[in-house]
Amino acid sequence: MTTAIHRRVDALRAGADPTFVARLASGWAVLGERQVLPGYCLLLPDPVVPALNALAGSDRAAFLADMAALGDAVLAVTHALRINYAILGNQDPALHAHVIPRYADEPAPHVTAHPWSYDWSRAPAFDAEAHRELRDALHAALGGRP
Repeated sequence: MTTAIHRRVDALRAGADPTFVARLASGWAVLGERQVLPGYCLLLPDPVVPALNALAGSDRAAFLADMAALGDAVLAVTHALRINYAILGNQDPALHAHVIPRYADEPAPHVTAHPWSYDWSRAPAFDAEAHRELRDALHAALGGRP
């Protein structure tokens, strides 16, 4: 089965995904195509697997460690209050982790709700120029060069 995750990883391998943040041990850190909250990122495994349970031992540990490292970078760069992590796979049945910054100034009722309470269709789309500074800062925070 080919999913949006498979297609995105293929684009990343080809250097054709402008949301690229960093290549990590377990996969790819990217900015979300919709920036529902500034700094929203995903971790996509490479190779793509159907679920976290398909990874064993050191591969599973590497993915989870990379997810936490991406969260640390998002927290440091955005100065968010906290990070929400989600691994769902219901719409795209391929492993991917959502790394979502949460802010103290989010409007009620969103501030205490899950991030899917927002209208994602109305969230700002990723824009390579508008999000360049954020992407570069995240890349640097993950040990890369801007």
